[in-house]
Amino acid sequence: MLPKKIRTGRIGQIFRYLTNTLVGYFPIMSIRIIIYRLFFEVGNKSTILMGLKLRKMDNIHIGQTTNINGNCMLDSRGGKITIGDYVDIAPEVNIWTLEHDLQNPDFISAGADVTIKDYAWIANRVIILPGVTIGKGAVVAAGAVVTKDIPDWVVAGGIPAREIGKRNPSQNPRKPYNPFLS
Repeated sequence: MLPKKIRTGRIGQIFRYLTNTLVGYFPIMSIRIIIYRLFFEVGNKSTILMGLKLRKMDNIHIGQTTNINGNCMLDSRGGKITIGDYVDIAPEVNIWTLEHDLQNPDFISAGADVTIKDYAWIANRVIILPGVTIGKGAVVAAGAVVTKDIPDWVVAGGIPAREIGKRNPSQNPRKPYNPFLS
């Protein structure tokens, strides 16, 4: 990983711009992963498909054999993003660690960590807000807005997301997804 001085500040902004505009759309995933590992942790056999947008290239940890589909956005400006092992994140998911305090007269920013535990599945176009933990094996249905923690092995959906079912906790480790051009 590059030194923090290079990953942050004005130099970090330049690297983030280049990563979001060039690296994120480079068609060979193995090269993208090598470059991402200079800035944050990416576990073995994990995949990051084209179009990942980063609001900050620091405080991100992606576990092993985790799949992040295309056009997702990770914002670690307000806290750490921790994504466990065997997690599947569908296209166009937004994970935020920073938001504005609506009650503050100065509309200040407020941030908190986001954690997604092992075996979770985050479906298409989900928005996860700061301070949320998605439990082990939990599923978040497409289009949901997660404002509060989701317990282990729960299926959640809606705006705001709430429990709509349970998931079978007998899950096998998923096989790596390893496309050549993606």
